[in-house]
Amino acid sequence: MFLFQSVMIVPIFLIQHFITMKNTTIKIISIGHITHDVLQIFTEKPQELSFTPGQATEISINKEGWQNEKRPFTFTSLPNDDYLQFTIKTYPAHKGVTNELLQLKKNDELILHDVFGAIAYKNEGVFIAGGAGVTPFISILRYLKSKNEIGDNKLIFANKTRDDIILKYELYYTLGKNFINILSDETEGRYEHGYITENFLKAHITDFSKNFYVCGPPPMMDTVEKILANLHVDEKLIIKEAV
Repeated sequence: MFLFQSVMIVPIFLIQHFITMKNTTIKIISIGHITHDVLQIFTEKPQELSFTPGQATEISINKEGWQNEKRPFTFTSLPNDDYLQFTIKTYPAHKGVTNELLQLKKNDELILHDVFGAIAYKNEGVFIAGGAGVTPFISILRYLKSKNEIGDNKLIFANKTRDDIILKYELYYTLGKNFINILSDETEGRYEHGYITENFLKAHITDFSKNFYVCGPPPMMDTVEKILANLHVDEKLIIKEAV
């Protein structure tokens, strides 16, 4: 389904946290829903653009009144792809940038700004995501899949309902039994029900000396970090987006 060329992942401390680039206009190649509220957008890729899996950029829309309305979105394509892909949760009720994205079509234009991000793959471990917080992990997992280096990496993914699970078939294909879902607002036999708790993590993780990659809404991240502290996970093993 995906053909990727290999690219070396450089530890985040060896690269700049921010990569400054001039504002670059890119055209949309295709745009469409992959869940009821998540868009997947493919765009042109500027030749000078450089990023590592897990990083993001600020995007604005090249339309009157929206050029300066920048929002952060993660690259879900790989650095060596000849296109860019963004997987974006939309909030129509907010009447903001993501609602405006819903109005766009092929050949409409976006503006790329700076590249940034502190989430980068280091070693095998556990990815813990809430909702759209999975997006930094998509590019990382696709990269590992392309290198046959998925290993025993595990993804714990918290959502409200099964229809909210982003790329669930691809992630299951990539991770198999190591793709663990928990739903807060729906009871469905194939998935666990409730919220991420200490007991839940202990039931699904046997080794707490590995890396933990955490991304999601701030309250969820706070809860997970407290749980990991209670389980004596070394703070240096927790990779998250810098605040």
